[in-house]
Amino acid sequence: MTGASGAILALHTIDALLSEGVPVIASATGTARMVWKQEMDESFGAALERWSDSGSFDYYGPQEMAAPIASGTFPVQGMTIVPCSMATVSAVAYGSSDNLIRRAADVTIKERRPLVVVPRESPLSVIHLENLTKLASLGAAIIPPEPAFYFRHQTVEDLARFAAQRTLLALKITAQLPEEFQYRGEVN
Repeated sequence: MTGASGAILALHTIDALLSEGVPVIASATGTARMVWKQEMDESFGAALERWSDSGSFDYYGPQEMAAPIASGTFPVQGMTIVPCSMATVSAVAYGSSDNLIRRAADVTIKERRPLVVVPRESPLSVIHLENLTKLASLGAAIIPPEPAFYFRHQTVEDLARFAAQRTLLALKITAQLPEEFQYRGEVN
């Protein structure tokens, strides 16, 4: 998690991964934790505690560069940065590994594992678009949290769950979207 708005996206992505039985290793920048506090009803500490109770969750601070995910020899299925700030997009696109999140992304790219970036910014500048294009050319999946309006989502929670499921699909955790998020043609 990096310091872009959209903490709810991280919440639903981690919850979805854990519900699929996928072990999760997370890290969050200080700004991400600050944004979490502003946007969420649950404290970040309470969320960490709840996730840790699953038995499949570990957390490392962004300066813990000795964390297992900082090495390509540590087996992981892939990585997502959700939400992803444009500062992190830029750093990862150009190989800057100055914190654990950026280092883990660099490792994910060099090991040719799935990397899913969920950027949160609007409007996008040419610099943002070029950096996102660079990441895509390196194999990253860029998944902006765009709503599928034809599902007529009723809540922000619905939108976040949809974005989380798109992320799991891009990580190859799931083979298809849940039925509730599959477009089946026009309803008569």
